[in-house]
Amino acid sequence: MTAVCTEAQHDPTRPWLSSYAEGVRPDIDPIAETLPEALQASARRFPNHVALEFFGRTTSYRELFELVERVAGGLRKLGVGPGDRVALVLPSCPQHVVAFYAVLRLGAVVVEHNPLYTERELRHQFEDHEAQVAIVWDLVSEKIDRLPADVRPRRIVTVNMTKAMPIAQQLALRLPIPKARAARRKLTARPASKAMRAWESLLGRRLPKRVAAPKLHDIAVLQYTSGTTGRPKGAILTHANLRANAMQGREWLPGLREGDEVFYGVLPLFHAYGLTLCLTFAMSIGARLVLFPTFDVELVKKAAKHSPPTFLPGVPPMYDRLARAALHGEIDLSTVRFAISGAMPLPVSTVQRWEEVTGGLLVEGYGMTEASPVALGNPAGPSRRPGSVGVPFPSTEIRVIDPDDPSIDVGVGQPGELLIRGPQVFQGYWKRPEETAETLLHDGWLRTGDIVTVSADGFVTVVDRRKELIITGGFNVSPSEVEEVLLSHPDIADAAVVSLPRGDGAEMVAAAVVIRSGAEVTSAGVRDFCRTRLAAYKVPKRVDVVDELPRSLIGKVLRREVRELLLAAP
Repeated sequence: MTAVCTEAQHDPTRPWLSSYAEGVRPDIDPIAETLPEALQASARRFPNHVALEFFGRTTSYRELFELVERVAGGLRKLGVGPGDRVALVLPSCPQHVVAFYAVLRLGAVVVEHNPLYTERELRHQFEDHEAQVAIVWDLVSEKIDRLPADVRPRRIVTVNMTKAMPIAQQLALRLPIPKARAARRKLTARPASKAMRAWESLLGRRLPKRVAAPKLHDIAVLQYTSGTTGRPKGAILTHANLRANAMQGREWLPGLREGDEVFYGVLPLFHAYGLTLCLTFAMSIGARLVLFPTFDVELVKKAAKHSPPTFLPGVPPMYDRLARAALHGEIDLSTVRFAISGAMPLPVSTVQRWEEVTGGLLVEGYGMTEASPVALGNPAGPSRRPGSVGVPFPSTEIRVIDPDDPSIDVGVGQPGELLIRGPQVFQGYWKRPEETAETLLHDGWLRTGDIVTVSADGFVTVVDRRKELIITGGFNVSPSEVEEVLLSHPDIADAAVVSLPRGDGAEMVAAAVVIRSGAEVTSAGVRDFCRTRLAAYKVPKRVDVVDELPRSLIGKVLRREVRELLLAAP
């Protein structure tokens, strides 16, 4: 890698460049490959290297590329062509990786779905993208089969992910004993309809070479997100967007050894974070991607014995659980050189504990689906700043504006809405021109909806989501600030703060808290605790004790569901 040049380090329009780690350049090279071309390049460079590992069974890059070409041929026979949407409703497994690249090879569009979504959630998305072909986990095929006739895909392919496991493990799952039957029920099921095709039916001949490949600016993925407002909508991401983000990640970590890294896929591939860090970034540098259908410390411990990780992207709760296991001698994490945390604030205590047990770096990044998703990161070196989300990635610009008037930039250290511009920024929302215009400004700036402050040297600290700010008595209250105080209470294990309507039409601050085992607290006691640490208008007017907080699959507290929970409480 070329070191950062002296002129770039002193660029007054990009003061953060002086904080870049050694060897990181200010800009990435021109984007020249689509996603399938990047995979093909890895197959050429590292044909015999392991690309995928699943419960110990491995697939080489040569084998992976061959499978992609064969499945692309099978999908073409089903009528899939350029621009067609193909729905993937799959957990993290080898078939997911193959399906992703096979769809893209045809110039078609991948639409990722969370397989644990309800029928109602899936119906909304299928009505929106109108995919006529879906590749689904057999365990959830019934939910797809029950979609209304005018929404249900014309062709449904079911995946039994246990067939990607080692033969011995497949045989063990078929044993006629209660333990095996219980395990099998969690992993696979009979397809909901005989009309559904098995994954293996796609494994025919390779795709003919005459079939045209996609172009850089073709749509690659529709990734559903709530965005900054409203119902989930499909973020349009091109090959260039996703390839740029993988290249930016590669530039950010010049110490990575191409063809020799072991990535742990503990993040779901259907999530934008897991998609980029694992499906595109890992595959583009010839890494071994160890896949986990769900995050499970026991599964990680087993995998680490024969394939020690070197790169582990995740979220703070994952790092906490793994670090505690390492402290108890249950797992050796000393091989992990880099770990990138996202999706939620990273506590400094988690960083310290992780780096103590690994000897490697844990840095926080920032992103959103509309940015493919990563836009900022802490430098992987001594200039990193725990507590902030870092500085802009190479080829990325930022502004901080008055959230009520995007034409006004705010000063250094003043809170404002973060804007992002770069090659990773999406093309808009699928079939939603008005919401696109609200989020994507005419000159390419992406409105994030996040309220931040930026230091003189370019480090960004997130204050809160604009849409989640609570306005009470004319004052803005940051839920994160109140949550931080609640979590400092010795008897509170978890907390979430939301706004609830008052009888006069205004808002009030409300909290849901989880109490530590054996502890006893009262709502009045919690409020008294907060009064000594917060201004009166920030103290929750209502505190409800709950058994647990609703979280997403990657561990993020779902504030919208917390609010619904409190509204429904007597």
